[in-house]
Amino acid sequence: MQKLCPAWQDLTNVHWREACRREAVIRPLAERQEPVSREAALQAAEALGLSPRMVYRLVARFRRRPQVSSLAPGVRGRGSRSRALDPQVETIIASAIKEVYLRPERPPLVELWRAVGRQCLTRGLKMPAYHTVAACVRQYDARAVVQARAGAAAARQRYGPLKASSLQPGWPLEVVQIDHTRLDVLVVDEVERQPLGRRPWLTLAIDVASRVVTGFHVAFEWPSSLTVALALTQAVLPKGGWLSERQLALSWPAAGLPEALHLDNAAEFKAEALERGAREYGVQLLYRPPGRPHFGGHIERLIGTMMGAVHLLPGTTFSDPQEKGAYPSEKGAALTLAELERWLALQILGVYHQSVHAGLGRPPGKRAWSAGPGRCASPKTGSAFSWIFYRASAG
Repeated sequence: MQKLCPAWQDLTNVHWREACRREAVIRPLAERQEPVSREAALQAAEALGLSPRMVYRLVARFRRRPQVSSLAPGVRGRGSRSRALDPQVETIIASAIKEVYLRPERPPLVELWRAVGRQCLTRGLKMPAYHTVAACVRQYDARAVVQARAGAAAARQRYGPLKASSLQPGWPLEVVQIDHTRLDVLVVDEVERQPLGRRPWLTLAIDVASRVVTGFHVAFEWPSSLTVALALTQAVLPKGGWLSERQLALSWPAAGLPEALHLDNAAEFKAEALERGAREYGVQLLYRPPGRPHFGGHIERLIGTMMGAVHLLPGTTFSDPQEKGAYPSEKGAALTLAELERWLALQILGVYHQSVHAGLGRPPGKRAWSAGPGRCASPKTGSAFSWIFYRASAG
């Protein structure tokens, strides 16, 4: 009897890597309209080291629940290929892979096995078998292994990554870009309405195909996994309740899981929580080449548009001292953070979405969002990014 699929955030690193390894093979089979052929099942079974019967089970499981955690090892009893590792030994193996095996000197697998054995002997633990250590290595992302041992050029040549310059999405939610900016405006406190002397940060998410803003978050905190998660949670979920709480009678139809997120190389975009949450729901993470800001042109232009509007607000600091001149920013500050958030919503939904976009020839909010398919959103799908918020706030 099969167990319920474990929560993806509770999986051990070993089980998560195994689920990801299976997903790369199982997803293409599960997404086909026709039944999986015997030949395809045999090829998948050989690639995964499983029986064809198990491949059929995994395909059926993934079709019922198309999430990476559905493919994690979760069957009662121990099969002939299963491993019951002591958690301490599992930790030793994971550490040794990073410190011993993933090195440009390319040590052989036997050296890794011996290193694990020495550490186990020191701690009085039973040494794992050679094939057990080898299986742990196979569960690592193949491209990451090649890059660590042979260099980035070899990894690019072998796995042919998607280049940011080739991003030309044809429908909504195919690619969503995210970035941050510090707003050129000072805000006041909620009680005495005195200037706080601080400029808030804005995190924006834009759908590249339709140019619709799918979500945003404004706060004093510096960009982090927390602010990214809050912006993404709003981007994924329906906006009706959020608009109602702010008494905004405006349309904001953008909702759903994107196929890919296009990001820069900041640390908050490479956090483990974001990588897991995105992978669980089949969201690809694409990164701009370092030092090439024009690869994020759509979000950069949106940020420029929003900043130009912000410069018209009371309390603006402008973008440079010469432009600011003698304007008293602190004395002019008038909006609270909540009022600034509401103003941003009005600016995005009432102005930007309703204005003709030069690249589209029509407003982003006029028919653009309904021009193509998109995966539905629900509170459950939003939990991927809500959990990132939990992890960021707890850690």
